[in-house]
Formats: sequence, structure tokens, C-alpha cells
Amino acid sequence: MKKVLFLLLFLLTTHSYASYILIPMDADSQKNHLKAYGITYWVLAKNTKVKWLLNYRGGSFLLQDNDEVRHECKVRGVSFEVISDDNAQAILEEISSPSQNMEAVVLEKAPKIAVYTPKGKLPWDDAVTMVLSYAEIPYETVYDEEVLNDELILYDWLHLHHEDFTGQFGKFYRMYRAAAWYIEEKKEAEALATKLGYNKVSEAKRDVALKIRDYVVGGGFMFAMCSATDSFDIALSAENVDICEPMFDGDGSDANYQSKIDYNKTFAFKDYTLERSPMVYEFSSIDMTRKRKIPKQTDYFSLMDFSAKWDPIPTMLCQNHTALVKGFMGQTTSFTRDEIKSNVLVMGENHTNGEAKYIHGIKGKGFFTFYGGHDPEDYTHKVGDPKTELDLHPTSPGYRLILNNVLFPAAKKKKQKT
Repeated sequence: MKKVLFLLLFLLTTHSYASYILIPMDADSQKNHLKAYGITYWVLAKNTKVKWLLNYRGGSFLLQDNDEVRHECKVRGVSFEVISDDNAQAILEEISSPSQNMEAVVLEKAPKIAVYTPKGKLPWDDAVTMVLSYAEIPYETVYDEEVLNDELILYDWLHLHHEDFTGQFGKFYRMYRAAAWYIEEKKEAEALATKLGYNKVSEAKRDVALKIRDYVVGGGFMFAMCSATDSFDIALSAENVDICEPMFDGDGSDANYQSKIDYNKTFAFKDYTLERSPMVYEFSSIDMTRKRKIPKQTDYFSLMDFSAKWDPIPTMLCQNHTALVKGFMGQTTSFTRDEIKSNVLVMGENHTNGEAKYIHGIKGKGFFTFYGGHDPEDYTHKVGDPKTELDLHPTSPGYRLILNNVLFPAAKKKKQKT
């Protein structure tokens, strides 16, 4: 009888001490923040829910314990803690306290991810594809043909590669018009536009932008970095206006085209002035790159502090193990504060230069996030630079912001209050 009681006590005790896995996301405990997101996605893909503990130890994840998850964490080099039912309940009670700026958000399913990118681009051409590959989060690629054929409805989350939606071929004309890669990419873009039934690349890109707009309005989640942010809004605002000079589309731009820009059609930006010269590597006054006077050593942006219980969406998107993130450049490095619409949330900003780096908004039933810069761990990424080795940056705060957005569609949504 004593043996039976001892066995029952042993089983109950073992169960109480090994029921949950906590993946900590604070600076001291986690040795690979980026792959931790991959573990979370992997668990969701197995139709198992996860709790995202907002503002608890850097935005930790709480998972059901099993040997398979433990093994996967060890294989991928992700730090984890096995905790009891009682400890898990104590954590959730602490989080639920009205005095704590924390919240437990349930992640319900692994979002299906699409990356809008030209065929043949390598994963390291883009920070998002690079970190998705590193975190072992699966994604599919789409481009103009798939978008125009309404295939975006198959996906929960869409990332826009560093694209130029205005049809000006990235405004690379001055520096690279004689470069073989530029000539080839221009030829390929023109051939694709012709195949799709358009006379100009700008016209094809306009319709692609409109399809992406409809995807978001219908409930999609869209994330964009660098030049895909401002060029997307510019394309929407210039829907029926020719803003391209002859070297881009074979004919002149519309007279006084600036006065014909319709800011009501954009997602995030307003009152900007377009850069007319094809010799200037810039789309408009939205971007702060040429207005910056910040040395690299002091170039940081700070993440805003939101109420986790009242505003879980921006809180989710800002989860990190530090509130101060290293700045990084791009064709579109950051955004002019005065040219951001009032209904768009600024989630990350550089106070010294008065610029926004990381913004988020709602459009129709969907959401969008714009993140300035090219590569969070490559300060001045240039054409031809070697790829970033994320094995050297497994705890990158700048890359964590991208992965917050990847998991965002998995969350059971609560209405935002502000």
C-alpha cells in the first residue's frame, strides 16, 4: 500500500513540476531570440496554442511541455525553462494583475506567409527573407503575376521586398544606369509588364499596389521595409498620374504632377513632395536619409511603451529585450514625422533627429507596419555588400521587430483602444 501511495505521489509531483515550457525572451536568459520565434511558429504549425506573455521577461512564450519541444529547443539552441503548473499559474496571475503592464495573448495558428519579391532573388537580398530562413519559419514567394491573379487571399501575412512601386527602377539611374545588373533588371521588369498586358512598368506596379491595398483592406497583414514603404504609398497617391521621366517609361511626366497627388489614397503618409529629378536617389520628402545629422555611434531609436492590456497590438509589435535599438540606413531610412497621418501609430522613433523609424496602422479590416532601413545589422548596406550572418547576431533587437510582425496574425485579436 505504501508503495502505491509513494508511486501516486511521485507521479503527481512529477506532473506538477514539468507541465509547461517557458521560453524567456529577456536579455540575460535567452541566447537565441531569433530562433525562439521559429520554435513558437513550429509549435503553432502543429495546431498547438501558445501564450505570448507581453512585457513579461522581454515578451516570453509559454508552451505545453513535451519531449519533442524540449528536443527542438536544444537542437536550435533556444534557451528554455521547464516549469510546473503552479509556477505557470503564478506567472499568469502576476500578468493579469491590473497593476502590471503585461498581458497574455493566445497565439492560435501559424500564419501562412508570402514574400513579394522578384524571381531569382536570394534570401540574403532582404532582411525579412534572411531572418525567416534563419528562424526556420517557412514562407512562399509571390510577385506581380500572382498578385494580379488574386493569389494573396491564400496568405495571412505579406512582406514587401525592397521594391519600387512607382516604376522608376529604384531611382538607381544616376549611379547604375550603365551597370549590367541594372540594365538586366530593367529589361526583365519591362518584359514582365508586357507579358501582363501593360505598356509601362509603372502601370503594372500601380495595379499591383492597388491589389495589395485591397488585400489589406479585406483583412490582410502587410509588412514593408525600406523603399517598399514610401514608394507603395506614392504609387497609390499617383494612381492616375504619370510621375516618371522619359528614361523610365519612354515619355514625359504629367505637367504639374505634384498638384495632382491624392494623399487621401495613401496608408501612412501625407503632404509629401515628390523628388522630380531622376538623378537623385530619393523618392520624396518622406524619407529622412538626406536630412540626418547623426553619427553612427549614437544612432539609436527608442521603442514606445504601450498599455499591454488596452493596446495589445502595438505592445505585441514592440516586444523586445531592450527599448533602445541600433539605427540602420536604407534608401528609405526613416520617416518625416510631420508627413505621417494622425491615425498612424509611431512605435519607434529617434528623438534627436525628430524622425519615425517604425510605424503601424489599420486600413479597412487589415493592418500594415512600415519599418525604415534595409538591414538591422548592416548600418550602411550598399549594392554588392556581403550578406549579414545572423549566426553573429542571434539576439538582434532590430530583427526581433520583424519577427514580432510575423507572429502578429497568429494572435487572437482584441480591439485596440487608442
